[in-house]
Amino acid sequence: MAHEAQGKAAGPQKLVIRNIGLLLSGALESPIIEADTVVAENGRITAIGRAKDVDQEHATLVIDANGTALAPGLIDSHVHPVAGDWTPRQNQLGWIDSNLNGGVTTMISAGEVHTPGRPRDVVGLKALAISAQRQFANFRPSGVKVHAGAPCIEPEMTEQDFKDLADAGVRLLGEVGLGGVKDGPTAKRMVAWARKYGIQSTIHTGGPSIPGSGLIDKDVVLEADTDVVGHINGGHTALPDSQIRCICEGCKRGLEIVHNGNERAALYALRTAREMGELHRVILGTDAPAGSGVQPLGIARMVSMLSSLGDLPAEQAICLATGNTARMRKLDCGLIEVGRAADFVFMDKAQHSAGDNLLHSIQLGDLPGIGMVVIDGEVKCQRSRNTPPATRIPVIV
Repeated sequence: MAHEAQGKAAGPQKLVIRNIGLLLSGALESPIIEADTVVAENGRITAIGRAKDVDQEHATLVIDANGTALAPGLIDSHVHPVAGDWTPRQNQLGWIDSNLNGGVTTMISAGEVHTPGRPRDVVGLKALAISAQRQFANFRPSGVKVHAGAPCIEPEMTEQDFKDLADAGVRLLGEVGLGGVKDGPTAKRMVAWARKYGIQSTIHTGGPSIPGSGLIDKDVVLEADTDVVGHINGGHTALPDSQIRCICEGCKRGLEIVHNGNERAALYALRTAREMGELHRVILGTDAPAGSGVQPLGIARMVSMLSSLGDLPAEQAICLATGNTARMRKLDCGLIEVGRAADFVFMDKAQHSAGDNLLHSIQLGDLPGIGMVVIDGEVKCQRSRNTPPATRIPVIV
């Protein structure tokens, strides 16, 4: 299990990825790019195109994609980290590394709620959030980018507390509803303070998930007006369909669907968003670690489930786990375009899948086989130990 401090390798780095069979952009408006070569320098994409048209000279690392698909690294919009790659919720080490083997390169904390003895007083919760933000900014488990430091708000907080958090570098709120604030008016006031100081907010949606949490229904969700409607399909217990539709129609915020939720409700939320012509609002998370465990392939499984049972083209389903989340969360990854972080996952159809190719296999409900994961232009894992074996895998030249 590898861990690393944040920081670039010494000297200029140039990555050339050639012989790409299918280039998936992560962008809903144009999910497939007609290109077979990607170049990145010092961790950022600098060129996308045909091999004859891009500068491949002086590469420090060349990867032959061997005809496989290249997609942006997957983003998990909803995790609950604690300390590095350990979770006391399941007493498990290496869960983030296992997610890396599932193609996940970025994670967003929805609150460090599983921290043993988590403080509920204002001084303590601010200290915990600032500490978590610093820890994961300085330390990437297996190279995965974990955006953490997400305090669960309490009724005693004042506007000054939100300014203090923002000044210290905190950019996220934990799920509204996992702390003491569970009513619409208080949540609305504090979410507005958070937004004023550049802190993005998420709300718990549905029935209680852990001791101390409670039911958060459509009225609270709509009044709170958080930036993201966390696990609209429940975490774990979903709201009635009528309330899910009310939320989809009653706000213009992000609609997050998670693995640790109600699958039928997930499909209903997806269908509702698509009927509204607002698929761009849908993003994906796992809500792990949780009582149901850690799911290293949770994001990949959501992509396959929503594609196969939700009748969503696979190239669009992948966008829900990449570009949609990147745009909603204001991240510099998640899309294959010049200037973005060079975070990639190489995929091919799993061996012996009934699908004709990668996209067809996903639309049939199969998981993709992952052959390599790259973060900031550096290879972090090769053939995944967790996915079914890919038919073809990329090669480091």
